Amino acid sequence: MKLKRSERIVVMTEYLLNNPNKLIPLTYFVSKFNQAKSSISEDIHIIKNGFKEENIGEVKTLAGVSGGVIFIPTLVEEDAKVILNDFMTKINGGNRLLAGGYIFMSDIIGDPSLMNKLGRVVATVYKNKEIDAVVTVATKGIPVAYAIASILNKPVIIIRRDNKVTEGTTVAINYVSGSTKKIETMILSKRSLNIGSKVLLVDDFMRGGGVLTGMESLMSEFNVDVIGKVIITQCFDSPREHEDDYLYLSKIENIDEFNGTFEVKLGNVLEKLRQVEKEDIENE
Repeated sequence: MKLKRSERIVVMTEYLLNNPNKLIPLTYFVSKFNQAKSSISEDIHIIKNGFKEENIGEVKTLAGVSGGVIFIPTLVEEDAKVILNDFMTKINGGNRLLAGGYIFMSDIIGDPSLMNKLGRVVATVYKNKEIDAVVTVATKGIPVAYAIASILNKPVIIIRRDNKVTEGTTVAINYVSGSTKKIETMILSKRSLNIGSKVLLVDDFMRGGGVLTGMESLMSEFNVDVIGKVIITQCFDSPREHEDDYLYLSKIENIDEFNGTFEVKLGNVLEKLRQVEKEDIENE
């Protein structure tokens, strides 16, 4: 028994949402629903218009033998603002200031719903970039790295602090922690990245900028291209705070450890989103 068009559209929509940034041959749907290619193309056109109307994302169709359909999740600025405001409200809530000027973020980083939303914000910024992998350090940046990678449909590469036999041959570098000024080590398996890969670096908190610098140095050992750098929360005294080559979602300022207060401001994420929107308009 063949599915009705409305039923096919429901199934196809669910499949596209669960497989973002993946090229799906039209023949997959033709075979699955036992329908003519023209009928499947009409179904996709309906989904495409619906996604555009509701700002869910872009549905692109590619012609040719190797063509098909690809769903690219995106966010408009208004929706991104709602997510980012929720994020900053959570940071502002409760007694989060720790000794040394650090901010307690474990509960926020551990919120899968919020991390998935933030991942979509970041993925929108880099949707037009060619990225082969999302790279992070074995810290709290892992959840958001996976959230970003799930939208971009790319693997996550985790840099470790110690060597493990399961990693095989590894590359290790030493770097100076920006906050503690101690010498730390980063280790990554040689099998993790191919020469010439394009990577997106992700970290949860930046104060001195030492971890990000260490990640960049390690990537240079692998001869890969760093396409972008993402920081969830940046502290006010970062020496890299005026650089424009990385994306940060929020910024902590005016930390008063005595009174336990601080201020949270929005990072440069909306500026980056506007740049992407401008590029899209120019390329139309």
